[in-house]
Amino acid sequence: MKITLFGASGFIGKNLIEELQQKYAVSQISVRKEGWKQDPFDSDIYINLIGKAHNHNGEAREEDFYQVNVNLLKDIFESFINSKAKLFIHISSIAALEEFESSHELTETDECNPDSWYGKSKRLAEEWLVTQNLPADKKLIIIRPPMVHGAGDKGSLGLLYKLISKGIPYPLSSFENKRSFISIDNFIFFINEIVNNAEKLPNGIYHIADDESISTSEIIEIIKQVEQKNAPNLSLPKFLVKAIAKVGDVLPIPLNSLRLKKMTSNLTVSNQKIKSALGIDKLPLSAEEGLIKTIKSFKKLNKN
Repeated sequence: MKITLFGASGFIGKNLIEELQQKYAVSQISVRKEGWKQDPFDSDIYINLIGKAHNHNGEAREEDFYQVNVNLLKDIFESFINSKAKLFIHISSIAALEEFESSHELTETDECNPDSWYGKSKRLAEEWLVTQNLPADKKLIIIRPPMVHGAGDKGSLGLLYKLISKGIPYPLSSFENKRSFISIDNFIFFINEIVNNAEKLPNGIYHIADDESISTSEIIEIIKQVEQKNAPNLSLPKFLVKAIAKVGDVLPIPLNSLRLKKMTSNLTVSNQKIKSALGIDKLPLSAEEGLIKTIKSFKKLNKN
């Protein structure tokens, strides 16, 4: 089986290609290469990981997100339609549905409420894809993961690790929350299952996530366990934390209302639709096992 992978240079792409190359013939396509659309791709499957998610240093513009997450996707999908490939796997994001909090476990039938340029552009890409007329012999699978973590992850989990591993007390333990994540191992497991069992999946959108949700406080305890740290948590009054966050909305301090909401609100995701379709009972790693593995990778990197 031949797979064409777009976006192999990122954290997810590097981990995914390492796994896929053990089983399949994998081609990495750089869309930065002029004339890439004219290259004949001898492929059975397209996997699109390309996406703009971050606004480093606040320099990105709204159009940058739409150019990468929507316009570039259209070019890649057009290449797929003109190729002999039969399966297109597009990596979207749970941010296309909801970015900050939800009162219930999110499913694929919930109404979309993206807020940021990232979330809105991801949702627009989904809307465009599902309106395309697919030839009868081609299939489109859109997957929405929550935050993906693992070795090489440079996201917010790594920042939290740096804080706790230095023995700095976590100041938000008065808040209780539950959030869904997915380890890179479980992410790769889902991709392998889709590749090998695509005939079981109707075209459409599917959520992937670890089987269990987990709280920020539980993540803190996992970091302490791996690091063997006994730093106390600080249960600052909620009204005080919220007041500090409002100050952060105006002044450049580490905490603002948006960061507070991301760290303390509930945002859980149901993975039951895709598990039922593929006949999956249980994922390879529990949420706790995946986080322990990720934290250990941070510790190893920190030693080096």
